[in-house]
Amino acid sequence: MSDATTTLITTFATPSLLLRRALAVDAVVTGLVGLALALAAIALSTRYGLPVGLLRWAGIICLPFAGFEAWLATRTRLQRPAVFFVVACNALWALDSVLLLLSGWVEPTARGTMFVVIQAVFTVVIAELEFIGLRRSTLVEAYARR
Repeated sequence: MSDATTTLITTFATPSLLLRRALAVDAVVTGLVGLALALAAIALSTRYGLPVGLLRWAGIICLPFAGFEAWLATRTRLQRPAVFFVVACNALWALDSVLLLLSGWVEPTARGTMFVVIQAVFTVVIAELEFIGLRRSTLVEAYARR
């Protein structure tokens, strides 16, 4: 008789094509917007009527997040919580964008309002595509023998 038992270590997902593409698109767009916000905050502030610090820090926050998404998009296997983290961050970003406009803390120009709304809508759409892509992904369970 063998005393060896197996225990579930973690559940991975083999990413669906939709999930890989959604993560890649999200990474590229987030990275480009992050660079633009971080490097051109002063010019964008004038155009959009949003505070320079808000734009610059939003851009700086976007850059490592985009890197993380790009890294995820290239993995053979993904831990599902990592994708849920991306989806949750995207949902929170979109919600905070809308709350920013409703708070009265900023007084954006019409272009600034359009910018915030468009990026919030894009973020919700890409989060939904990532979530659908995760649901379409193949589950793989990893076991260890003791």
